[in-house]
Amino acid sequence: MPGSLTISHHESAVALDHADADRLATVLAELAYLLEIPGPNRINDAQLALLCEGRTPDRAELSRWSRTLAAELKGRL
Repeated sequence: MPGSLTISHHESAVALDHADADRLATVLAELAYLLEIPGPNRINDAQLALLCEGRTPDRAELSRWSRTLAAELKGRL
């Protein structure tokens, strides 16, 4: 929800509302799933390139990062 997340270059900590953290963890886990599955529902190479913001697309790395962060968030809830 708007206002529940504060990120600043001047702050060392980031606060995320519990419900938002739970939702973000679910989205990250779903992203990992859509990167990994075969077939028409898989995130395609063009979408992957956009998600990587100009870096060399690495499907496995993005999937691992998403799953790791999702698990870390879920573990802190």
